[in-house]
Amino acid sequence: MTTTRLAAATLAAAILASVPAMASAASGPQPHDPRPHQSVPAPKAGPRAMPHPLVIAHRGASGYRPEHTLAAYELAVAMGADYIEPDLVMTKDGVPVDRHEAEISGTTDVADHPEFAARKTTKMLDGVATTGWFTEDFTLAELKTLRAKERLPELRQQNTVYDGRWEVPTYEEVLQLRAELSKKYKREIGIIPEIKHSTYFKDAGLPAERAVVDLTTEYKLNKKNAPMWIQSFELSNLIELREKLGYKANLVFLTTVKGGPYDLEAKGDPRTYADLTTPESLRELRQWIDGISPEKAALIPRTATGELGQPTPLIKDAHAAGLQVATWTFRAENSFLPPAYRIGTDPADYGRMMDEVRRYYDAGVDSVFCDNPDLCVEARKDFLAEQG
Repeated sequence: MTTTRLAAATLAAAILASVPAMASAASGPQPHDPRPHQSVPAPKAGPRAMPHPLVIAHRGASGYRPEHTLAAYELAVAMGADYIEPDLVMTKDGVPVDRHEAEISGTTDVADHPEFAARKTTKMLDGVATTGWFTEDFTLAELKTLRAKERLPELRQQNTVYDGRWEVPTYEEVLQLRAELSKKYKREIGIIPEIKHSTYFKDAGLPAERAVVDLTTEYKLNKKNAPMWIQSFELSNLIELREKLGYKANLVFLTTVKGGPYDLEAKGDPRTYADLTTPESLRELRQWIDGISPEKAALIPRTATGELGQPTPLIKDAHAAGLQVATWTFRAENSFLPPAYRIGTDPADYGRMMDEVRRYYDAGVDSVFCDNPDLCVEARKDFLAEQG
């Protein structure tokens, strides 16, 4: 047995030993019975085939509305997005709600509520001291008294006119909206929730995974070909979802160029995301996951001057292992673009984001996360037209 294979088997055994036994049998493939390794097909989801590459609305149309609001998702679908992405954190009473982080001062008006002033605190969030207000210190009813606000007001001043208009949605409310939008637009809308800070919430006694699977099942998306992916920067919970919690739809492992999964770090496992995305490791991970989602720089690194360089082998390696490849995040403001794609000098002005997206379409990605889904849809039209 190779070192990587042994490490993967050891990791799986350690993770599963720490997960309470469930009455139902594991729905996914077992570690000793990996899925065939083959070239990745074009994505299929639900009864109606989706375009390829897929356009995922990153936290909704967050370039135009405060992120993670029902309004941001509605606008994204109207713009042509194929999938909507909620990030899931937990309330004090065990409800999955839709915020980017457990700490919510940057995306809600919680600091303006004197009744919650005493709840401001400092906690270790994935090993980092973080000060603010945390969802696990609020019941759902209390969170519903807050209103969403723009996270990047210095770059997206136009979005601030919507501050205070919308609540913090629950995962169930986003699932309901997905179904309603699919009917309204007469096309299947996918959903790709990210379970945030899994280890952190488990340590707080508020694991998200069971609640997420139960709701996914209730809304008839817990099946192999559903337009449904669960994503995580941690690995343990993805294996748990597949092996112990009866999850049958798609899983995607999120990665960054630097660092590694916090769940492994907490267990003393030194492996990084780079270690976990070697060709051999990707073949092992295929036992549990259906795709990877590296940050853009892992696929096309920036040069010393900040321009896009040449693609790495990671897309080809993942496809050879039978895995889909998504990447994140495309944003239209100059501040986020390579110098060659900027227009003018104002960091908040829009640059040539569509040209940046095209580089990744040309490199072979299967999905893109976009704050401006309309621009990714337009870039895809050009790309597909050129493909004939």
